[in-house]
Formats: sequence, C-alpha cells, structure tokens
Amino acid sequence: MLLKRTALERAGGLASISGAVIDDCSLAAAIKRSGGKTWLGLTQDVRSVRSYGSVAPVWDMVARTAYTQLGHSPVALVGAVAGLALIYMAPPVALAGAIGLAAFGRAPEVVAVLAIGGGAAWGLMAATFTPMLRFYRVTALLAPALPVAGALYTLFTLASAWRHWSGRGGTWRGRDLPSASS
Repeated sequence: MLLKRTALERAGGLASISGAVIDDCSLAAAIKRSGGKTWLGLTQDVRSVRSYGSVAPVWDMVARTAYTQLGHSPVALVGAVAGLALIYMAPPVALAGAIGLAAFGRAPEVVAVLAIGGGAAWGLMAATFTPMLRFYRVTALLAPALPVAGALYTLFTLASAWRHWSGRGGTWRGRDLPSASS
C-alpha cells in the first residue's frame, strides 16, 4: 500500500491500526474515515516478496483472516459458504450430476436441465475469468479450474472459523490473533 505521510498522519498513524489482524484493509478504512481516498488497481509491475511453494502457506494466510473479515459472525459465515458453493461449486456439480444420471439412463429432462445449466454457468465462469488470467500472463487453459479455487477458498474460510471457535486464532507478526476465547 502506497500512501502520503500526511494521509497516514491524518488517519492517526500506524497506532490507529496497531491491533488490526487485517492491517491493509484497516489502514484503508482509517484513511477513508479521515477524509482520504483509496484506490485499488491492477498492475503487472508489483512482485510479492512472499513465496508460496505449496497450498499450506496460502491456507495459513487465509485461515488467519477470513473469519475476521466476516466479523466473526456465524450468520455471515453461512452466507459466505452458501454463496461460494452456489457460484463456484454448483455448476460443476450439476454437470457431473447430469453425466451420472445420463450414464444410468435416468430422467432425460433432468439430465438436460442440469447439463445445460451447469455447463453454461461453468463456461461463463471460465470465460469471465479468462481476461484476468491473460492480464497476469497465465494460460487461459486454467480458467475452467476456477471452481477448484472457489472450493479451496471455502475450505480456508471454514478453517478460519474453526480456528477461531477452537481458541486457536494463530499468530501474525508476533501477535496472538483473536479467537473465541479472547
């Protein structure tokens, strides 16, 4: 995050977000509350200093913060999981269900609805993801795998809630994160 020193001072400095778990979002909110403006943009010129050689560090990063982003609300968690399931997982599940039903010669009308609906939704999902992949110079052949990313993010979010409820909020930069027992 890049900002002017005057904007940071007007927002109360870093002390205003010292206890924040999601410090970048908290800083943006503090800047906005103090009358400043924020902008979120895309670039190919920034490189992450964090290397993620496997899913495990990504899992830990998201599981540290996802339930916090939902305000530790079980209702928001149910809504987020339902939304993620509907958007990312329902299309491939519908298509797989159609294939399974067709293989056993069952309900051709249901097979047609599931196949057309699931296939069309999955195709649209992949098509709308393709420009982002191209922007970041990643092969568009990965676009149909977007439901896998949605499923993983759903699992990360559930893991975040589980950590909170089990009193294992985790640590970040030497601080204990909030948990159900704090």
